[in-house]
Amino acid sequence: MSLLSKLFYYFEFPFVRYAFLVGVLIALCASLLGVTLVLKRFSFIGDGLSHVAFGALAIASVLGLSGNGSMAIVLPLTMIAAVIILKTGQNTKIRGDAAIGMLSVGALAFGYLIMNVFSASSNVSGDVCSTLFGSTSILTLSKSDVYLCIILSAGVIAFYILFYNRLFSVTFDESFASATGINTSLCNFIIALVTAAIIVLAMRLVGSLLISALVIFPAMSAMRVFKSFKSVSICAAGIALVCTGLGLIVSISAGTPAGATVVCADIIAFLIFSVLGKVLRR
Repeated sequence: MSLLSKLFYYFEFPFVRYAFLVGVLIALCASLLGVTLVLKRFSFIGDGLSHVAFGALAIASVLGLSGNGSMAIVLPLTMIAAVIILKTGQNTKIRGDAAIGMLSVGALAFGYLIMNVFSASSNVSGDVCSTLFGSTSILTLSKSDVYLCIILSAGVIAFYILFYNRLFSVTFDESFASATGINTSLCNFIIALVTAAIIVLAMRLVGSLLISALVIFPAMSAMRVFKSFKSVSICAAGIALVCTGLGLIVSISAGTPAGATVVCADIIAFLIFSVLGKVLRR
């Protein structure tokens, strides 16, 4: 009862409610899209785009932009990078993983360089560490941040529901999907843009280096037990919601970093589902 009383006390504060709402929405969107990305063997696009977003955020900080103002630079640049990765990955000379690696390392180095050369802060190392591994920014969200997250998350969820059949076809067999009249190029293009939007949102929660965990772990955990696309998607969404909720509760109660705590909860869930999958197979 004391634990419940403590939780109810925390939820009396608006910033805690904002953090939970944004965290749950981000985790839900990342897990749904993560199923498609993992099955298409393109899950590390999240890692590459997160580094691009870091470089874009460095540009925004040098220009003196912060909060939603930085989104005007970070979101378009990350979306452009997503399209570049998609197009370059179709090049026979530069495969998808090579394109992600090139953009990832280049953007990370560029961002760190300009943050050092054009530093607007006396604690560059602290700013870089907070951006890469997440910080308390998830607990300092304003109403405008929450509204922006709700709008973008609603768009992502609506896209997933409305285009579920097309996503299913493109995920498993692009050639067959194209033969049935589905514009696979457009579908992949939209997937890349939606992924970029989720990456930019997730930077507030877990930081640039841990974003891939939100995309990969729930999907991989669900695949240990379930086999159909629909059941994996539903289970991944449930795992993401539970792990994010528990991670934020532990983070607020124990004072641990929010992003790292959520990722550790995802890792524990993966281990549990791996054991459960083996037991069920036997």
